[in-house]
Amino acid sequence: MDCKKEIFADGIGQVHFAGGMVRFDFVTLQPAEEGKAPIPESNVRIIMPPQGFLGAFNSMQQLIDKLVEAGVLQKNEAAAEEK
Repeated sequence: MDCKKEIFADGIGQVHFAGGMVRFDFVTLQPAEEGKAPIPESNVRIIMPPQGFLGAFNSMQQLIDKLVEAGVLQKNEAAAEEK
């Protein structure tokens, strides 16, 4: 794997399950008319099997926990109470 590629995304526009695979559509924000909110534009799709999705989810949860512990993120207590 000599070829390394970085992809930037402002966020995930959609996550869906189709054809037995989990699909993430990543978006970047594109300029709109002056004074209007940027428009999300889909630019990359990542497709993985459910087991890969579960592994990725667990990795992200561990990183979130570390960021909360370091004070980079704060838990939204109101959202947690609604669940």
